[in-house]
Amino acid sequence: MRGQTIVSDRLLLRLCAPVFENHFAMSSDDRRFNPVFSGLPTTIFTVMSALAAERQAINLGQGFPDEDGPLAIRNAAARALKEDSNQYPPMKGIAELRRSLCAHTKRFYGLSFDPDGEVVVTSGATEALTASILAFARSGSDVVLIDPSYDSYRPIAETAGAVVRTVKLAPPDWRLTEEALRAAVTPKTCALVLNSPMNPIGRVFGRGELEAVARVLTASNAVAICDEVYEHLAFGDHEHIPLASLPSMRERTVRIGSAGKMFALTGWKVGWVMGAAPLIEVVAKAHQFLTFTTPPALQKGIAHALDHEMDFTLRQTHELQAKRDLLANGVTGLGFNVLPTEGTYFLTANIGELTNENDRDFCLRLVRKAGVAAIPLSVFMQDAKPDNFVRFAFCKKREVIEEALARLEKYFQGEKRYGASLVGS
Repeated sequence: MRGQTIVSDRLLLRLCAPVFENHFAMSSDDRRFNPVFSGLPTTIFTVMSALAAERQAINLGQGFPDEDGPLAIRNAAARALKEDSNQYPPMKGIAELRRSLCAHTKRFYGLSFDPDGEVVVTSGATEALTASILAFARSGSDVVLIDPSYDSYRPIAETAGAVVRTVKLAPPDWRLTEEALRAAVTPKTCALVLNSPMNPIGRVFGRGELEAVARVLTASNAVAICDEVYEHLAFGDHEHIPLASLPSMRERTVRIGSAGKMFALTGWKVGWVMGAAPLIEVVAKAHQFLTFTTPPALQKGIAHALDHEMDFTLRQTHELQAKRDLLANGVTGLGFNVLPTEGTYFLTANIGELTNENDRDFCLRLVRKAGVAAIPLSVFMQDAKPDNFVRFAFCKKREVIEEALARLEKYFQGEKRYGASLVGS
């Protein structure tokens, strides 16, 4: 590519190898560093996005939209930046945004929260997760994760000194059972992290599954940390049901949201935690020593968005469902076995009919030779199994998805034309 330095295939494999080894294996014996973090590779999202840029590939790996949210939201933040104070806002968030968050939650789920004592605004949902896990986890306690799980959960829990236990879901249905939950939740369990709609596999847990979670947790001392950043991205007949809305669960649940996902403004990093006052009090204490606060102008913009721009969010759900269908139909025609996608930005596909490679090698080949980046699902699994699924993000412009499909079709047809075997290649 003119004007670009392209790394060799050998160097490309060296760059990516650490990501595709044991995700949490120690890479250094230097005792000056926290072993939880010194042993971690760079995230798969960073690596694959860098490779996509290096190879001028279409990035269907990392889950960020390629179009910004409504101009009215950005204008509201710009006005606040110019006209209002740019000094530290209240640690728990500006009152206007906390009130808007409570009104939103009441409108969509019938849940009532006190804006003064039951809401904390954070610098993104990852900080909300960190503050929540640090608030409830302690040395020697257990934190239960549902695998496949988002990659930040485990290192945060382990940094707090907790032991991570997993409930592993199985394809193709990825169903959560009460039996598996009871096997994982013990008297030492301090928290269970529940992500629905679920990244990376697009599950939206149904009422029956959530009721099973509630039964198990009410018989324990554990708190539920509910990652609900895709709350408005449940497709078709699927409905997002906050665990906090079930009987007896409000007092033992914190729910985490994200303005970035709701309004296609991921770079703003505005998130929040909502829950019963005794829980939020502890989360706020962790938050004050992480970021303390979030830029006030961005908070003003999101308050405006919640009050006036929810039509964008609801319309976005229908548009993303159509893009999901476009991508699903396209890759199915190429030989991928697509699993149901009930919500989120992400589509999961089995590559078993296309290759005998594992998902890591397959994704490297796609970005290298087809010019399309995807994410191997195995990086979201504690034991890196199964390793025959890949994840595509469809939160992109329609023409970008169409171009990605055209590249994949051209590549696979070329492989067949020249006699290359995709299976076992």
